Amino acid sequence: MSADLAVTPTSAATEPPARPTVAILVLASCGLLVSLIQTMVVPLLPQFPRLMSVSPSTAAWLVTATLVAGAVSAPVLGRLGDMYGKRRMLLVSIALILLGSVIGATAPNIVLLIVGRVLQGVSFGVIALGMSLMRDVLPPERVGSGVALMSSSLGVGGAIGLPITGLVAQWASWRWLFAGAAVVAAIQIVLVGRLVSESRVRTGGRFDAVGAVGIAAALVCLLLAISKGTDWGWASPTVLGLFGAAVVLLAVWARWELRRRAPLVDLRVSARPAVLLTNGASVLIGFSMFATFMLATQILQAPVETGYGFGLSLLLAGVVLLPIGGSMVVFSSASAMISRIRGPRTTLLIGTALLAVGNVGFALLPDSMLLLIATATIGAIGATLAYSTLPLLIMRAVPETETAAANSLNTLMRQLGTSTCTAVVAAVSTALVVDVGGETRPAGTAYTVVFLAAAVAAVLAMVVAAVTPAPEGVADPRDDPALIRRAAA
Repeated sequence: MSADLAVTPTSAATEPPARPTVAILVLASCGLLVSLIQTMVVPLLPQFPRLMSVSPSTAAWLVTATLVAGAVSAPVLGRLGDMYGKRRMLLVSIALILLGSVIGATAPNIVLLIVGRVLQGVSFGVIALGMSLMRDVLPPERVGSGVALMSSSLGVGGAIGLPITGLVAQWASWRWLFAGAAVVAAIQIVLVGRLVSESRVRTGGRFDAVGAVGIAAALVCLLLAISKGTDWGWASPTVLGLFGAAVVLLAVWARWELRRRAPLVDLRVSARPAVLLTNGASVLIGFSMFATFMLATQILQAPVETGYGFGLSLLLAGVVLLPIGGSMVVFSSASAMISRIRGPRTTLLIGTALLAVGNVGFALLPDSMLLLIATATIGAIGATLAYSTLPLLIMRAVPETETAAANSLNTLMRQLGTSTCTAVVAAVSTALVVDVGGETRPAGTAYTVVFLAAAVAAVLAMVVAAVTPAPEGVADPRDDPALIRRAAA
């Protein structure tokens, strides 16, 4: 199947839902759940050693396990969605999130709690499945706005999740976070099942189990090395061995995939310049975006004595950052409009430029809360424009029968960026410290270094986006008004 199908409306392949707006809202709400799952334990991570009577390194697996499980499950779920139905696999994913949330809410020990977080990790595949489903079941003119809203829902969920976590931490048990996630997941199973149509675009064929095991093993090695490098030592035999194993496994896996008639990931399609460079930009954007989302709350909660902090509680820090979520909702519509008029690449260039500006602003360590909120909002708007455009660029460049797998791979690339950002933050914040009242805190220079690195990543992503060619057989949408409308589809 030729690449030009990526810009061909798929309404002929399936009956659009009677109420596209309802379908968009239901699928976008899945982004809120995913964001809640990803961030719900992070603010409480320092408390879990005391709550569960474990070491801090053991408690850190509550984040690491979710990260690794999500990275492994995303390409698998994407391929299964292309083969057997995207809505079907979306429902399976949400059901696993429900099960993991129930286990987490009732877990008597850290082992079962980590098991629950592993099951919640399949949420990483939900976004890619939802966006690909939009392409198949929505009218072409609604796809761009739907994808943009679903992308922005990740940021909105993160923004509202912080004050929710603060309230729970202050007034109730952490188990209510998992219970709440279970309730939301149960509601979404009903809504998706009743209000979202199934795609009729299928690839069929036999599932590549060997390829799934191969990429899972490689990703486990790679992400463990990245996420645990600071704790275990970047030059330690364990970390170096994991990096080496990841390289070898990826090479063997790639050779296997290239010989398969129905591979888990079509590397020939992924090697097309339009796909390869977009995925490369996704890693950089993931790094740049996560710096703001990860560190803004830390700066707000840091003591005033550090010279950069504002001394807010977790709850107040979350409330202060609520404008970020609002701006992401507003500019998700702007993203779709820009993509329709000027093409998705223009939207991506604007988004990466704003990301760079936002990170440079943070690197200067704003001394007023109003200026910090403005800086964070600029970065959030950039993240919205960039994140909402990446799936559109990927879907333009791949056959319609591979959209879920391709979007899942793109999701994985963004996750590699955020994981790398986490590792860099951990390394820099432990190397550059200051003593505040007998307590060791990251120095202001640590935040400056991280934000400058994030700004450089955004600029590099902008350069990559600028030189990325249009997909094979697809003209630059700015040169053809008819393609402007189809680019968003």
